[in-house]
Amino acid sequence: MTKTWYGKQLQIGVLGGGQLGRMLIQAANSLDIQLHMLDPDPDAPCAQIAYSFQVGSLTDYQTVMNFGQNKDLLTVEIENVNTEALKALEQQGVKVFPQPHILELIRDKGLQKQFYIDHKIPTAPFVFYKTPQDDLPFEFPVVHKLRTGGYDGKGVQIIQHLSELQSSFQEPSIIEACIPFEKELSVIVARNQDRQTNCFPLVECEFNPEANLVEFLFSPAAVSPEIEKQAQAIAIDIIEKLDMVGLLAVEFFLTKEGELLVNEIAPRPHNSGHHTIEIARCSQFEQHLRAILNLPLANTELHSAGAMLNLIGEKGHTGSVYYEGLKEILKLPGVHPHLYGKSQTKPFRKMGHVTISAAHMQEVRRLAQIVKETIRVVSK
Repeated sequence: MTKTWYGKQLQIGVLGGGQLGRMLIQAANSLDIQLHMLDPDPDAPCAQIAYSFQVGSLTDYQTVMNFGQNKDLLTVEIENVNTEALKALEQQGVKVFPQPHILELIRDKGLQKQFYIDHKIPTAPFVFYKTPQDDLPFEFPVVHKLRTGGYDGKGVQIIQHLSELQSSFQEPSIIEACIPFEKELSVIVARNQDRQTNCFPLVECEFNPEANLVEFLFSPAAVSPEIEKQAQAIAIDIIEKLDMVGLLAVEFFLTKEGELLVNEIAPRPHNSGHHTIEIARCSQFEQHLRAILNLPLANTELHSAGAMLNLIGEKGHTGSVYYEGLKEILKLPGVHPHLYGKSQTKPFRKMGHVTISAAHMQEVRRLAQIVKETIRVVSK
């Protein structure tokens, strides 16, 4: 077996082969780390660039067991995986980060919310919900969330009247109080096995209301230093109380009264950290690898202001993808497109992102608006 800077060629497996895995591979290549990927889609973004790529179900016990048995370490780029297999692999000596019981807690929004309440982490009030006949302790509107299976804005509905619950989700879910907020913010924190922690600077999110997806991210966020410190302290508190190893994205609401409330967390590299590839001294993907390999965590300072624009499929376009306006945005300074290698587009599908960097946020926002108005993800 080929020796490397850490003594031997570690066998590292990743459950999931989407765009997060693709960018994780790109960071791993710089450290001469080989990643083996498992994904059910033979045309997944990682398929052509992984050291090895296996097609298989992430939720099937035996498939995950077979994939993991010859690995030294396993990690994930998606929470919906077979955690029973991961627990069994842990017992056989395979390291799994983030740990399987943490994946189980976080992928269930009900358990996740109860964790916040039990550990005095600030969050919006909620109740477990079963039927439209349940008495609700909140005034309408309320937020109805599936406990499991939701992602990228799916599995979340704003309910204006009791009658709307009749046509909302029938699966296990929660109801949250609808919080008026000034901003949606996110911070990414890393923690290694030596219990070292480090946060990236806070980012500010702007959503596309129709797609219910993040459209823009801006960092540094336009908040006070006190809010920045408080958000990072809450993120560190959460990852330490979870005793988690890896990378954790913590999403917040900043209320009109200046209070930070935790909305959701994700135990992996996250859409709200893509800008770090270009504007931070270490990307979130390199930091994730450092954390799970128990390496020293890197400096997370920003060396410029920056933004990220998600590239999503245009409405009315399904089929082979074409990036209209790509050549035009490449003429702009500080603009870096990242295309995810997905050959087929459809409305609101994440197909890539663009980062924009400049010395000052005013210039970042000017360039970001030009990029938004120029590039479109369409079908041929």
